[in-house]
Amino acid sequence: MYQFVLGKISTLNADPYASALADMAPPGARRARWLAGRTLLTRMLSPAPLPEIVFGEQGKPAFVDDRPLWFNLSHSGDDIALLLSDEGEVGCDIEVIRPRDNWQALANAVFSVAEHDELEREPPAEKLSAFWRIWTRKEAIVKQRGGSAWQIVSIDSAAKQPHSVSQLQFGSLSLAVCTPTPFNLTAESISPFEPLAEKSPAPQR
Repeated sequence: MYQFVLGKISTLNADPYASALADMAPPGARRARWLAGRTLLTRMLSPAPLPEIVFGEQGKPAFVDDRPLWFNLSHSGDDIALLLSDEGEVGCDIEVIRPRDNWQALANAVFSVAEHDELEREPPAEKLSAFWRIWTRKEAIVKQRGGSAWQIVSIDSAAKQPHSVSQLQFGSLSLAVCTPTPFNLTAESISPFEPLAEKSPAPQR
């Protein structure tokens, strides 16, 4: 089973569940993203309580208990994605398709020869979208392995992978997942986050 959920950080921060988690959120720039991620996880696992979350050697979060459940979160701008799995470790990445001044230099620095070839086959008007397509694919693979961002240069996403990789352009978003068993990411497989009704009670802590 895989479940891919797409939501908005601003909406999740206004969710009643966020109020119950607010005093645990870190201060500063990470606060809104952290709170959105924990709220989304809490909502998706409800009514079961959210298990304790621990971090691997390179920072990948995981549930600490014996539940056979894995997850990965990604955010870009106000958008946030959650991939849940009972099949094993997963990775997901989401990026708003947007201009970036140094994207060609970045592609030169981290893309493989095959990835460059894929990029060059695109017409000029599609190259920026293709850059983000390849980037999200690489990030999803790195995150599935529990690696850190600097390892993206060592990933050739155009090569055959030991795990399933799927991607999708969804409106202005580039989405990618890496899963241990086949999962086809389609518009129909995306679950939109649905806010609770205004009068719904916040969860007991």
